[in-house]
Amino acid sequence: MSEHIASVKDYLTVYAILMVLLVATVVAAFVDLGPLNFPFSMAIAVVKAVFIILIFMHVKHNEPLVRVFAVAAFLWLAILIGLSLADYFTRGWLNIPGK
Repeated sequence: MSEHIASVKDYLTVYAILMVLLVATVVAAFVDLGPLNFPFSMAIAVVKAVFIILIFMHVKHNEPLVRVFAVAAFLWLAILIGLSLADYFTRGWLNIPGK
């Protein structure tokens, strides 16, 4: 099995991108975008996660089957977060006395 080692240039590029996205996250925390705050912050987080998965988990230079499982894991995480948010957002729909 041949091992691919990411170059220093790849690591430095991803580091620079992650630092820019970190600044974007901090700026987004101080700017009031109304109802777009959460989607904007989650979009930044997803982009950061994709870069980390591709480079630091070596998915970029791996077999296609590894990429399929990485995408499947990411989709599974999205499903779990979506179901959790659906539960959270619908808790006020029932009129339960004493709550």
